[in-house]
Amino acid sequence: MVNNKIQIIAECCQNHNGNFKTLREMVKEASKNGANFVKIQCIFADSLSFRPRFENGIKKKNKVLVIKRPYFNEYKRLKKLELNKRNLIDFIKICNDYSVYPLITCFTRKEIDFIYDIGFRNIKIASYDCSSFQFLREIRKKFKKIIVSTGATYYHEIKKAAQILDGVDYVFLHCVTIYPTPLDKTNLLKMDYLKKFTKNFGFSDHSLVKKYENFISFNAILRGAKYIERHFTILKPYETRDGRVSINPKQLQELRHFSDFTDKGRINILKKYSKKFLDNKKKILGSKKQYLSNEELLNRDYYKGRFLSKIKLNNQRIGIYNWEEVPINDF
Repeated sequence: MVNNKIQIIAECCQNHNGNFKTLREMVKEASKNGANFVKIQCIFADSLSFRPRFENGIKKKNKVLVIKRPYFNEYKRLKKLELNKRNLIDFIKICNDYSVYPLITCFTRKEIDFIYDIGFRNIKIASYDCSSFQFLREIRKKFKKIIVSTGATYYHEIKKAAQILDGVDYVFLHCVTIYPTPLDKTNLLKMDYLKKFTKNFGFSDHSLVKKYENFISFNAILRGAKYIERHFTILKPYETRDGRVSINPKQLQELRHFSDFTDKGRINILKKYSKKFLDNKKKILGSKKQYLSNEELLNRDYYKGRFLSKIKLNNQRIGIYNWEEVPINDF
């Protein structure tokens, strides 16, 4: 396996469009162009949670209080993106063949054992589950490496997550859960808070690729990030839902090259960027203070609880959320 100092995570996310042949090619290109990890998401549409307030959303005086995301539309969209058990097992093999680490995002407690049993040893926790403490307690019992995004999460929740994960190999990624992320809401200085808990910290970059390319990731590396996660695609930006925030193989290679330079070499590369980019450096750094924008709070409201573990009890199906301290193996 490649073991460069700075670890790059190529996030395939929805960019395979449910086509395993596309995913296979993505792994090949990610490995060829310098990724250390290739990540997919363990999404099963049947785990989607129905919550009435998101059917029409809620507005008050033109201000959005609850986003609109109808259940049936989301279910149909996610169903097309599903990878089955055979696909997931083959994904691990393909990653091993191409000398990259297979990584997967788990969204429900029910899937923890399933993901481990089919062979995954590295796991990703999405931002909205950084504060799902029961979920983290169960995850830490099994996996070799746990990578946690911290977007839309309060500092006291991050601190609690660190206490739960103490003693295992974990990574905290600073993340802003706005797609795409504006420069003035990037707040790279928040990584300084993550340093208090682990030397393994980094940045999950959701900036607009067409406009900023890898500029923000480059700055995160100069700020000490040891891990960089970027959405990755081999398709055209308009061909996938996440295309606007996804880098292509050439841009992934550029990120790898930048990562492998010394700080002096990295600064010289940054000087080649336009003055407009460089003038925005202060905006990128932002503030160390705890601040969640209205957009992040709206997304937190929707995504935290988007999926749940559906269990049969007395011939009825019940749902258990990741933060509920209920031992689901008892059902």
